[in-house]
Amino acid sequence: MNAYNMDELFERAGEAACAAYAPYSKFRVGAALICEDGTVFSGCNVENRSFGLTICAERNAVFQAVARGTRRFAALAISTPDSVEPVGPCGACRQVLSEFMAEDAPVRFGGSGPGRVDTTIGELLPHDSLHDLADSTDH
Repeated sequence: MNAYNMDELFERAGEAACAAYAPYSKFRVGAALICEDGTVFSGCNVENRSFGLTICAERNAVFQAVARGTRRFAALAISTPDSVEPVGPCGACRQVLSEFMAEDAPVRFGGSGPGRVDTTIGELLPHDSLHDLADSTDH
């Protein structure tokens, strides 16, 4: 898979959504991250009746990759098949993603309808102090 083949990455995110454990919200989410070396890690949301203990698909994918030694990701796709409209990542996921992805890293998200949103990490989390701080300490 090409690092920027967003159609294939989105398809992998859709496959991951099928494994979601969402008995409370009935809202499945799948995410697929492609690493700089072409490896793909996917994740799905896993709910808990104590909703704060739920893990989002995006963080699930990131944490799996990090646990296997990968720390840099080239692109992300998110699938929400239980919504016709595209649904982007939550604030917590945006923050975690910005930790491991460049501001210009492509992100695609979409639901079961034909619409897709193509954006970047920087557009999802503008004025990211982490990236600003890292840029200022590179001197």
